[in-house]
Parts: sequence; structure tokens; C-alpha cells
Amino acid sequence: MSLISPACRDALQHWLDGLGALAGRSESTQTAYRGDVTDFLSFMTLHHSTRQGLAALERITISDMRAWMADQRGSGVGARSLARKLSAVKSFYRWLAEREGFEPTAVLSTRAPKFTMKLPRPLAEDAARAMIDTVELQSTSDWVAARDAAVVTLLYGCGLRISEALSLTGADAPLPATLRIVGKGDKERIVPVIPAAGDAVDRYVELCPHPQLPKAALFRGVRGGPLNPRAIQGVMEKARMQLGLPSTATPHAMRHSFATHLLSAGGDLRAIQELLGHASLSTTQTYTAVDTARLMEVYNSAHPKARNI
Repeated sequence: MSLISPACRDALQHWLDGLGALAGRSESTQTAYRGDVTDFLSFMTLHHSTRQGLAALERITISDMRAWMADQRGSGVGARSLARKLSAVKSFYRWLAEREGFEPTAVLSTRAPKFTMKLPRPLAEDAARAMIDTVELQSTSDWVAARDAAVVTLLYGCGLRISEALSLTGADAPLPATLRIVGKGDKERIVPVIPAAGDAVDRYVELCPHPQLPKAALFRGVRGGPLNPRAIQGVMEKARMQLGLPSTATPHAMRHSFATHLLSAGGDLRAIQELLGHASLSTTQTYTAVDTARLMEVYNSAHPKARNI
């Protein structure tokens, strides 16, 4: 028997439908939210030894919230993950309270656990260039080598997510001066295409043995199907081991490198936010912390007075 009452299950589905239709949340985000809220509702059923209907949810107390958070931490859920779960629960409760007309203070006033935000781990400029060159050396097939180099060049040269690069179709080649990218939450952005990225894609298309069809994936696997992101992850892993780079040198690190190197060169934070497709400027501001951390490393290692202060 389900631990969630039919009324709660229906309410949860209505909320998720609204997130997709009105808030533009991606399918993966909706799936994560569904899991987080379902786990919460299931806990409350076990905690109170009875399935929680909508009326019971209105009576959730601060003590109940503390019990849930303690259970989560006891199950090995980290502070960052618990904060995300709590955010999903609060979002659901805020919507439910408006719909049912009750006061959700006990849930909304619950404080998220403190955690340290992980800073992006970009590659140094010479390491990013070496990564692209070394990726191309991993295959004995010229077209596969050109394909892998083109994808990684797009990640670094245009700041694309791996999913965004692999969503390009044959209609996008040859690459125009700007690309219209649909990112997380169906958020659209315009991304300039640097000549190196356009040239890398042109070379790949010229060598690719599979026909470039307008509605088919631009980047193909060996058998002609859409390229799996694991292929790029794997080739970058081989390249980073050859270059002696840390395990953080992943496809997403190339996007981090794009943003950090633009910022280091004097790029405007708002412009970088638009190029990355971040909904919030605070997300982009994490790169300023990376830039400051690097500046302090240089200062501490190079300034003659650094060790005496």
C-alpha cells in the first residue's frame, strides 16, 4: 500500500504540472522534486503511524520538521542535499497553503542546515588548451578525433553544458555567428560562436562518415546514433590522466573555465551570467570567489612580503 494518500498524491501532481507549464522547470527538476516531496510525505506517514491526508499536512509542526531533518541526517543525507530537499518541500507547501487556505509557518520557518558552497574547479588557461589538443589524440579514427575535439572546444569556447552541445542538430552546421541555446528550465540564451569553435565543427562535419540531417544529432556515435555524453567524459578522463590533471577536469569544468577566464580577462559579470544562462546572478558570482582565491594563491607564492605578514 502506498504511504501517500490519494489526495496528497493528486496535489503533488498538480503542483508538478504547474512547475512544468508555468515555471518552466525541466523534467529532471520535476523528477527530483517529486522524489524529495514523496520522501517527506512518506516519512510523515511513518512518523505519525497513519497516512497523511491534506488536513493532516496542515497540522505539521516544527517538532515534526525537526524529526524529519534528523532522520535524513541519520540516513547519511548531507547538509547540501538536505537543504535542496527542504527547498522542494517548502515550495510544495507554499503552493498547497495558497490552494487550501492554511498557515504553513511551521514548514516555511524551518531553517536549512548550513553548508559551504563548493567553488567551481576550472582548469588553468594552458591546461584547457592542452585538454582540447590531447582529447584529439585519443582516437585512431580521424573523424572521431575531430568530433571529440569539436565538442570540447564548444564547451570551453562557448560555455556550453555537455547536454547543450550534444543537442545541436545537423541544421546548426555550419555554425552561425551566434547560437540560440535552450538550457535548464527551457531558458533560452544567445551564445556567440568563436572562430575556433566554428572551425572545429567544420572539420568534424567534413570528416564525419554519417550524413548530416537537419533534424538528426550533429554529433554522432561510431554507429551513427546520437553521441552519448559518456563518450566525451571517457575521452576527457584519458586526456586528464595523460596531462596529470585532477579528477575535477570534467566536461563541466570546461564550462567553468570559460566563465572564469572571461572574468579574469575583465568580462562583465552580468554578461557572463547571460552567456551561461544562469537564472540568478548569485550563481555566476561564485566565479568571483574563484578569481579571488587564485589571486591570493599568486600573492602568497610570489609577493616577497607574503610570508612575513
